[in-house]
Amino acid sequence: MRNFCIIFGIIASVGICIGVIGCAPQIKLFTDSTDPLREFTLEGKDKGKILLIPVSGVISDAPENHFLRSEPSMVQNIVSQLQRAEKNDEIKAVLLKISSPGGSVTASDMLYHEILGFKKRTGVKVIAVMTDMAASGGYYISLPADVIMAHPTTITGSVGVIFMRPGVNGLMEKLGIDIAVNKSGKNKDMFSPFRKSTEEEEEMLRAMVAELAEKFIHLVEIHRKPDEKALSEIATARVCLAEKAKELGLIDEIGYLSDAVEKAKSLTGLPEDAKVVVFRRTEYPDDNIYNTADMKAGEKKFSFVSLGLPESLTSLHTGFYYLWPAAAGF
Repeated sequence: MRNFCIIFGIIASVGICIGVIGCAPQIKLFTDSTDPLREFTLEGKDKGKILLIPVSGVISDAPENHFLRSEPSMVQNIVSQLQRAEKNDEIKAVLLKISSPGGSVTASDMLYHEILGFKKRTGVKVIAVMTDMAASGGYYISLPADVIMAHPTTITGSVGVIFMRPGVNGLMEKLGIDIAVNKSGKNKDMFSPFRKSTEEEEEMLRAMVAELAEKFIHLVEIHRKPDEKALSEIATARVCLAEKAKELGLIDEIGYLSDAVEKAKSLTGLPEDAKVVVFRRTEYPDDNIYNTADMKAGEKKFSFVSLGLPESLTSLHTGFYYLWPAAAGF
């Protein structure tokens, strides 16, 4: 309660000051997404650079809304870094440090497209290194990489699609609540959470799920070229640890983050002491390649109201996902 009063007092004071001063210069309490990206060196002093891009959390193209501010989406964040890297001739490799259960089909496909296009335009080598997990969409975005490496304890796979939607029709029946709907076509409210789907609608849904799953599996075929037996197992959408992932051909090597840095140097002919850099808005003391922060402002997130629900339950909406639900709180 005391912290709440302090925060509220600061905000109220700033508001009063601005009101009194009128057209005074804008006061910024925090670093935010309007500040320019800056380059920070994590290690190395020699010529040539490896850009490390963290990819952490659920993949989305929706902005993140916080108290008094919002942050750009993961897609916008990563694309901003790729665009900046494209203008820097010193960057010879990009290291995607992935820890993600996946995300929306569209956001995952956007990042896949942008990473692939970046490679084609620049010739820069891309190395995907999986840490905690790179499941479903987290694996999907690694497919354009020249080398895919997984930590010995990484969970990956889940090559498939899932359609998620809330269903409250049973609860509404118990409460005696109904929703009146006027529609222009019989399928206009298909997949509505307020009624059961018809068999015809379920069949259409199955067809769409199958089509999106086929797209994912086809990309695995193109980039990884697994044999028929391995592809059949991959298509079950199972998850697996690094050893099994290598056996199935989903990854190239098993190693640590430092091994991925060395692989990037080897692929590009960079010197042993080449720089490893990141693009961020905030400087961190004693920074290194294990810092999980991304390019955002870096301040602690907080809100006045908490529903006590997992973040995944309040951030995901009805739709198709390249996502491992168990890792996203479902």
